Amino acid sequence: MNPAYLVVETRRLFRSPRFLIFVVAFPVIMFLLQATVFTDKSAPDHVAVAGVIMVNMMTFGTFAAATTNGARLAIERAGGWQRQLRLTPLSGAGYLGGKALSGMLAGLPALILVPAIAAFSQGVHLDPAGWLRVFLGVFLGTIPLVLLGLLLGQFGTPESMQPISMIVTLGMGFLGGLWIPLEGMPSWMHDVAQIMPTYWVLGLARPAVTNQLLVSLPTAIGVLGAWTLALGIVVVRRYRKDSARV
Repeated sequence: MNPAYLVVETRRLFRSPRFLIFVVAFPVIMFLLQATVFTDKSAPDHVAVAGVIMVNMMTFGTFAAATTNGARLAIERAGGWQRQLRLTPLSGAGYLGGKALSGMLAGLPALILVPAIAAFSQGVHLDPAGWLRVFLGVFLGTIPLVLLGLLLGQFGTPESMQPISMIVTLGMGFLGGLWIPLEGMPSWMHDVAQIMPTYWVLGLARPAVTNQLLVSLPTAIGVLGAWTLALGIVVVRRYRKDSARV
């Protein structure tokens, strides 16, 4: 993979107004609303609740980054940029790898800003191991979400990607436990939640703030690994199919 291409891709994402709104501003605003307006700061468990909301909004921010990244891929397909890149020394693996890594790096603002605000405004404090688990759990756990964004971008059009991205992000976030407490879900919704990769991302990171296992760590890693493998295969096959048309 070409490092220069990765730098260019990441810089392009960070300059996008849509990226700044949905990936940087929205998770921060939603965290502050949920932690300050919709919760009781005098409650003894307020800090723990704020910690859970923090993890949820970190995950949402990285998911929004993934779908924004996929939307750019759809624009490149429609504009013929992919065909141009195939005429350069950049390989298909380098192109897809650069897209995937830039999608992961695009989630860093949410991974940094939301915890910082949670610590300073809501008193969320973890030991170094706890912060590391939250950061790595969300950062690595969203790999399949980045691949899902790329898959959407390979099938969508520039006009359809915004509504598709919003439906997928909000829908999978709602069903996966980012917007309503998992513990308060009806039994059927809890069963549906376990299909969503977002549920298993929370399973990796949430124990650091609640000291309670949502799911076993090996199970969460296994499920997210299976999602990653399945989506990775489909993304590569779709790209090869597009390449054969050139």
